[in-house]
Amino acid sequence: MAVTIRKGGKKDLAALMKLVRELAAFEKMPDAVRNSVAQAEKDMGLFGFFVAEENGGIAGYALYFFTYSTWVGKSLYLDDLYVRPEFRGRGIGSMLLRRVCRLAEEENCKRMRWQVLRWNSDAIAFYKRHGALISDEWLNCDFDWESIRQFTHAKKPQAL
Repeated sequence: MAVTIRKGGKKDLAALMKLVRELAAFEKMPDAVRNSVAQAEKDMGLFGFFVAEENGGIAGYALYFFTYSTWVGKSLYLDDLYVRPEFRGRGIGSMLLRRVCRLAEEENCKRMRWQVLRWNSDAIAFYKRHGALISDEWLNCDFDWESIRQFTHAKKPQAL
């Protein structure tokens, strides 16, 4: 059974969002996904994705977007790389990662960045095997929707 890596499109959004929910459950955050097929369709110009397809079904995906770094210039951010459990260990993750890297090269990106959960030792080993540099210096900073609104509308932001 041959696996094909192809560019994802509008027709793949329902399957993509199903796999996004699977990934969230794997990452122990099943209720964190707020996105929907309808929202993803509206936002399609902001991201791209590749799917790993086998026998008409999607075995995994890699979702990315372009960003800009003041230090290096144009960059690609790999938001998700996910292979369904029953397809793991067959090189599909490597195929998806290679396809995203090829895109970053084609687009003249100076860096490709992504995150990995500290407890996900299998993913960390996978990325290290492929030559990724994993920093323990930088911390993630996020505002969720409510935090954005609270900060934006605060009468007086708190001083440090």
